[in-house]
Amino acid sequence: MKLLFLCKRRPQGRDLLTRPYGRFFYLPYELSHRGHESYLLLLNYLNEPSVRMESKGMVWMSESIRPYTPFRYYYRACELIKSIKPDWIVGFSDTYFGIMAAHLGRKYGIKSLVDAYDNYESYLSLFTPLHFLWRRAVSQATAVTAAGPQLAELLQQSRPGRPVFIVPMAADVPGFMPLDQEACRRELNLSLENKIIGYCGSIYRNRGIQTLFDAHDILKKSDRNIDLIFTGRKEKGISLPSSVKWFGYLSDDKIPVFLNSLDVAVVINRISRFGLYSYPVKLYEAMRCHIPVIATDTPSVNWILKGDDRFLARPDDPYDLADKIRKASTLDRIDYGEQTSWEQSCQIFEEVLLRKF
Repeated sequence: MKLLFLCKRRPQGRDLLTRPYGRFFYLPYELSHRGHESYLLLLNYLNEPSVRMESKGMVWMSESIRPYTPFRYYYRACELIKSIKPDWIVGFSDTYFGIMAAHLGRKYGIKSLVDAYDNYESYLSLFTPLHFLWRRAVSQATAVTAAGPQLAELLQQSRPGRPVFIVPMAADVPGFMPLDQEACRRELNLSLENKIIGYCGSIYRNRGIQTLFDAHDILKKSDRNIDLIFTGRKEKGISLPSSVKWFGYLSDDKIPVFLNSLDVAVVINRISRFGLYSYPVKLYEAMRCHIPVIATDTPSVNWILKGDDRFLARPDDPYDLADKIRKASTLDRIDYGEQTSWEQSCQIFEEVLLRKF
């Protein structure tokens, strides 16, 4: 099959041309290794030159939103469709690309697939015209895939009677694996004696980060030898407690080192339009490293952790979070059993593409 993927160039701030990342890279990549032709048309939000190159078995193209506005990207997509005649158009990474994939599929009589890994309507909650177009795209697309069952159920409201297929998230390879804790701590200049609790991700108020600050205060009252460390982007205006160590935004190769230095990895969220349908990749990464995790008990995270109460903390409850962290810090490395890989997720994705619609 010939597959045209529409995607932004820097999902989660990572340039796909230089930093392969997540489902936006690994699904097209694995499909290309299964004998399919993968073309990726990326929308660049920066004012940079157009790019066309062949790399890792795929054809990559990037068009800038500046100074030509998004219409340049749209016209480029139309030109590609006419020249390569794809069997499928896939909308990745954001509302706009799903809308465009469904539109172009109808325009050219080509099958379209809309893929979602979050509840995109939670990003711009008041932008109702965009939500209408998104729901219409979900309704009209040939196929729809989602990162988990809760999100699939939400999307299915826009296409009753037709399935939404679950293509789970996974940790990227090969970096995430168990590493020697002491060596990792030495590399990051961390204590070799203290218990270390870590958070890796967006340090935002709407994720419930204050609950983690409060839980740490509770833990410190009974044990001064518990350190809390962070890496990730910090929301403007958030003040970290003086007892917290923040590494800023670590490079990709340092994230496995960070995770393997921990006694417990914490994944925080809230019961919200975002949190209810969030499948945090950092949770998959920590599990791949066999690190004990404590995560906010949202339906989506509960699904990832198979309902294991040892690893689930009540939302917005710092006392329960502190108690779960304390217990998890006494555990050794955890074997979470078989975990989804991108190869397995690609197998599901390919089966969707090969179905008769």
